[in-house]
Amino acid sequence: MALPRWSLAVPPLSVLILAFGWGRAELGPVLLPLVCLGLGAAVVAAVHHAEVVAHRVGEPFGTLILAIAVTVIEVALIVTLMTSGGDKAATLARDTVFAAIMITCNGIVGLALLVGSLRHRVQEFRAHASGGAFAVVLALVTLSLVLPTFTTSSQGPTFSGAQLAFAGVASLVMYAVFVFVQTLRHRDYFLPKVDTTPDDHAEAPTTRTALTSLGLLLVCLIAVVGLAKTVSPTLESAVAAAGAPLSLVGVLIALLVLMPETVAAVRAALRNRLQVSLNLALGSALASIGLTIPVIAVASIWLTGPLVLGLGGKELVLLALTGAVGTLTLVSGRATVLQGAVHLMVFSAFLFLAVTP
Repeated sequence: MALPRWSLAVPPLSVLILAFGWGRAELGPVLLPLVCLGLGAAVVAAVHHAEVVAHRVGEPFGTLILAIAVTVIEVALIVTLMTSGGDKAATLARDTVFAAIMITCNGIVGLALLVGSLRHRVQEFRAHASGGAFAVVLALVTLSLVLPTFTTSSQGPTFSGAQLAFAGVASLVMYAVFVFVQTLRHRDYFLPKVDTTPDDHAEAPTTRTALTSLGLLLVCLIAVVGLAKTVSPTLESAVAAAGAPLSLVGVLIALLVLMPETVAAVRAALRNRLQVSLNLALGSALASIGLTIPVIAVASIWLTGPLVLGLGGKELVLLALTGAVGTLTLVSGRATVLQGAVHLMVFSAFLFLAVTP
């Protein structure tokens, strides 16, 4: 199985575009379309290489690799911005993680349910797998982002040092247990319940091809995150000109960074592999919390500014609604257009309130 030429050319070209645009306060009329083109191409190439790796190692390892790779690079970007941002970056980790939860659990899940059900009417998935993963998501987001709003050991919606250390260890342990269950103990739970994909019967790529795709996948993801950061000054200017809150920039960047998972999840749903879509969405949500909070806990040792983790009232309401809707969706094991529409409406409310708080 040979890799298409375009998939070999896009990663280095995207990195080259990133090199030209990195560090610029504003992108000109020529460079801005080029950066956007490079970002879109890197997303498509990342999904292609992720599917090649997944075809070699099998599910659910393929979706796990994509979710962890994106999150690791995203966490590195958060720490970098917090190190240089000072007090202005106090809420960056909270806003990014919460945006990732809303995007994955409502945006990606809703879009996959909608497009998949429109093509296949009713889609089936394994409720015991997806429901268990969603339970871990709710537990982690409550321990990491809800509790700081109500604790009293430190001033404001923050954790004390001991509380932050506990949250970091708990997040890492729960994520490690989930990965163990997903990949070893109960791997069969996370395999597609209905699998009629012709590609599964195609010849698997060689080890060399899979390793090449893995390397190119990492290059693509670095380009995606870097190009998303590159366009952030332009986004900030556009948001300020529109009179919207600057927190919207974090939401937009999170949307760009999570594009590879979104495209991969939609493609899986169209192939009647909804379980793969849910693995991607919930796995990305879990990786976002389970890896970000421990890293932030360690980074807080040298970070001088405050670290605000507690959610506000509006976010708590959206999170509670997401938990209720997600639970009702995932306990049934079957999905129709209705569930997809409900999740997308909750996601639309999140985006609307991000613009008009």
